[in-house]
Amino acid sequence: MKQIEKVTLLYEISKALNVTLELKKSLYKVLEILSNSMDMVRGTISILNPLRDEISIQVAHGLSRAAMERGKYRLGEGVTGRVIQTGKAFAVAKISEEPLFLNRTATRKAVQDQELSFICAPVKKGNQVIGALSVDRPFDESFSLKDGKRLLSIIATMIARHVTNLETIQLEREQLREENRRLQQELANKFHITNIIGNSNKMREVFQMISQVSKSNATVLIRGESGTGKELAANAIHYNSLRSRNPFVKINCAALPSNLIESELFGQEKGAFTGAIRQKRGKFELANKGTVFLDEIGSMGLEVQAKLLRVLQEKEFERVGGYETIKADVRIIAATNKNLEKAVEEEIFRGDLYYRLNVFPIYMPPLRERKTDVLLLADFFLERYAKENQKDIRRLSTPVIDMLIQYHWPGNVRELENCIERAVLLCEEGVVHGYHLPPTLQTAEESDTLPGISLEDAVVNLEREMIADALKSTRGNMAKAAELLQTTERKFVYKAKKYGVDYRVFR
Repeated sequence: MKQIEKVTLLYEISKALNVTLELKKSLYKVLEILSNSMDMVRGTISILNPLRDEISIQVAHGLSRAAMERGKYRLGEGVTGRVIQTGKAFAVAKISEEPLFLNRTATRKAVQDQELSFICAPVKKGNQVIGALSVDRPFDESFSLKDGKRLLSIIATMIARHVTNLETIQLEREQLREENRRLQQELANKFHITNIIGNSNKMREVFQMISQVSKSNATVLIRGESGTGKELAANAIHYNSLRSRNPFVKINCAALPSNLIESELFGQEKGAFTGAIRQKRGKFELANKGTVFLDEIGSMGLEVQAKLLRVLQEKEFERVGGYETIKADVRIIAATNKNLEKAVEEEIFRGDLYYRLNVFPIYMPPLRERKTDVLLLADFFLERYAKENQKDIRRLSTPVIDMLIQYHWPGNVRELENCIERAVLLCEEGVVHGYHLPPTLQTAEESDTLPGISLEDAVVNLEREMIADALKSTRGNMAKAAELLQTTERKFVYKAKKYGVDYRVFR
């Protein structure tokens, strides 16, 4: 191989290794490049399991799944085992003349007038050998095995660096997941209410703020659009606070009539007004030593706001129609989806109350600002409602994932939950497809069912999606995928090739 060809080969391999973070996908691409550049008949990347001292083929080109399963060696056994044990590359001019060659895969049968050469190089991580890269190529007297060993050793080094880099990235991801799990665990309460899901930067900021404020007695104002999870955040704050063993009383200010909200909050004396036939303790009195959650506080009337301000400042109040001053040792968490600053300007919300409530504000981001959390939430709801409805639904199809990511979610997490629940109810298969989603999520380009796409194109898209789904389910096994779709393997292979669906991607 000429020098310029070697440089081109190494450049192509480097590009293949860095184009994706999926290890197997990039390694399959490397073997494909070697097949085209080195006349490779077969190629394998084997990995050593140090706990069992067993070497197994992880990625292969030109081998069936069954052959890969047969290709297992002990450390020091055969050429591959010897290379991994010694850490030195090895080349065999003619495999038929090499006693070390075991042919465990049973794929190298003698062919008249054709002999095979075998080159194997160790894949090292530092000084530790973790596997081996091997190549079968037709025997050629003019081919330099020494050059072949050197070239394959360089490629094995590139693979080792790629594996190391990916391990570093995966370790960092796992550390982030572990940090998220740790924070989730800290937020867990005795009722397991804090199902706050998300690992986006904005949600990690929310988790951090909840963690910081939970152990204090500070008043918290949770802001955000409807459906963003403000009540979940309030639950997390209370049940991870020093008051977690005491009452947590929730009040929806928008749901109570203005003439009753004062009685609900502060209680009433018997005969205080028509219908007050007995003394009643209010929410603040019931929540003594605990927490009061005032949801939709922007809907509270001005008269009640004045009394609430007194509770915040003086920690005391009187029941409606009463004269006895009652002490209130409560922590207040408020939530609103309204613009309180504008309400203060319009004088429909007291400025002094606003500043008393806004001690520690927490902003719950809308779903459109945390796109990376959409699939986490969708998977969570899919699992929940599939289990609840006793359905074996394993995943979302690729078009569904695209639709979920691209949608703007005006109803936020609540809308996403309702969307997935509806899809689960409609789905009678193992996979949720685009036509199971509400029409609001579907576009002509993505749903393949609305006007704007021809019938022929719609059929092509549906067939491509079904072929890809079948290969995903069978891990790239064409025969099983064809059987799954109730068609012949010949037709399936033809269609897959026609639509550019590569079975190796799914292995």
